[in-house]
Amino acid sequence: FMLLYTKLSNVLSKKALFYTVIVPFIVYFGAFGFVMYPLSNLIHPEALADKLLATLGPRFMGPLAIMRIWSFCLFYVMAELWGSVVVSVLFWGFANQITTVDEAKKFYPLFGLGANVALIFSGRTVKYFSNMRKNLGPGVDGWAVSLKAMMSIVVGMGLAICFLYWWVNRYVPLPTRSKKKKVKPQMGTMESLKFLVSSPYIRDLATLVVAYGISINLVEVTWKSKLKAQFPSPNEYSAFMGDFSTCTGIATFTMMLLSQYVFKKYGWGVAAKITPTVLLLTGVAFFSLILFGGPFAPLVAKLGMTPLLAAVYVGALQNIFSKSAKYSLFDPCKEMAYIPLDEDTKVKGKAAIDVVCNPLGKSGGALIQQFMILTFGSLANSTPYLGVILLGIVTAWLAAAKSLEGQFNTLMSEEELEREMERASSVKIPVVSQEDAPSGETTSQLSEKSTPTGI
Repeated sequence: FMLLYTKLSNVLSKKALFYTVIVPFIVYFGAFGFVMYPLSNLIHPEALADKLLATLGPRFMGPLAIMRIWSFCLFYVMAELWGSVVVSVLFWGFANQITTVDEAKKFYPLFGLGANVALIFSGRTVKYFSNMRKNLGPGVDGWAVSLKAMMSIVVGMGLAICFLYWWVNRYVPLPTRSKKKKVKPQMGTMESLKFLVSSPYIRDLATLVVAYGISINLVEVTWKSKLKAQFPSPNEYSAFMGDFSTCTGIATFTMMLLSQYVFKKYGWGVAAKITPTVLLLTGVAFFSLILFGGPFAPLVAKLGMTPLLAAVYVGALQNIFSKSAKYSLFDPCKEMAYIPLDEDTKVKGKAAIDVVCNPLGKSGGALIQQFMILTFGSLANSTPYLGVILLGIVTAWLAAAKSLEGQFNTLMSEEELEREMERASSVKIPVVSQEDAPSGETTSQLSEKSTPTGI
């Protein structure tokens, strides 16, 4: 998408680019709910997938399952892209275009809070439509009905976004921007890797980004496999995810309010270590329930749960707290880490991390899981090894955060010392002539009295 977006940005105006990117999403989600899902039995190559599975064996079950239900997998990809494209690229790109620096200080935090309030309401909406099946007659596909309702809302909200974008551009006076463009370093993959290796500070920062992406991917996919086992019905699964979205929004909203206190009271280092610590503690509990469900069965039975249901709830808590910690603490820590760097390192480091680390973090966990499934035959057989890998990655994450904390504090101290020296050097020493000097005092004695102490 980024390659295509870069090409389109060179030939289209900003307005045309906005509509060109968002309209295919709106069309696809509407088509999926009203055309592709009802016709899924006709467009999915079930027979071909069965034939290939018999020929290639169960190790290729994952890729063949994607081919078997390609329209569902495409829906998942489009839904994942929506957040990266419409929110990160279109929304924040437009916000940066029309907002002044003074307005950004005031409104950008509110945008983040607003997004999580929306997450709460969307969770309730998904829960409502997922429970519609209870009031439908026999023989009615409840999931198809709730899917059409939810996709109608998505299409309606997408059209509302287009209308608001058009209205703002037409009727709201926007701030003018300087025509002079900043020169950004064009760093290829190899150049980015060399720069990452050469700078310990950027290397530690890159480790944080990659470790988060891999860790959350390893946990989330394993958790969703257990979630599917606990809630095999699409409506039950969707209803649970609605509650999950609501809880994530509430937790993130609360954490964003508390994050200012954490930064002020405990500093950057503690804030940077909270996210990996949360992942580590909840990860140990989650994988323990999966791997040692038998010994835990009597204990969780007293709580009215099975080990599988307990693992689902612990995994949900892990995802809720890790994501809320990411939005409220990890992301601000990552951006703050760039501040004390010199301009050249700051720009090149961000470019290197964007080129190498963001894709590696997002896809690294998936690549590890694919390798494990091909090696051990299934995700369930791979779970013990995934737990060990997660432990190693989070340990490396904490070590990088500790190392980066020392370097960050050193750079901030040096910056503060430079400011103090600049303030001290700006103090003017009065020069008194020999004639104006009081009797008994020489000019050198007066200068000595006027010199500031403590420099």
